[in-house]
Amino acid sequence: MAARSPKTVIVAFKVEKELADLLDKLPNKSDFIRKSIAAQLGVSCPLCLGKGVIPRGLNDHYSPVLASARSANCSACKHATPLPSDPATMASDDQERLEQFFLGGPLLCPACYETTLTCDDCGWHLTPEQVADHNMHAHPAGRIG
Repeated sequence: MAARSPKTVIVAFKVEKELADLLDKLPNKSDFIRKSIAAQLGVSCPLCLGKGVIPRGLNDHYSPVLASARSANCSACKHATPLPSDPATMASDDQERLEQFFLGGPLLCPACYETTLTCDDCGWHLTPEQVADHNMHAHPAGRIG
């Protein structure tokens, strides 16, 4: 038999007498309530990493899709570039590069990020092909140096 995790916090809520009577008839009402709450909430969303919840069926459907989409092609060299499953766990040297992508900028692998042009206004790293479009949309009066 599996070891049970210790329950250390009591949660109380009011219910109608009829529901209380029904719960009292159960062999283990605490276990039933825990399972009912978990079933109602679903499981942690694999996309938002637990900040929200989705039903178990959607989780089971989308988890493999998300796992297979944990990389994207670098905008410059087109090689597969890994994306973090949790931005909070990014290495500090990847943080600026990936934050650019999270904010809508181009995704660049570490090597291309170091060799591309840098926007004087916002600091984004861009390929020569991206400069004109970036200037037109991000800062019409800005320039890339």
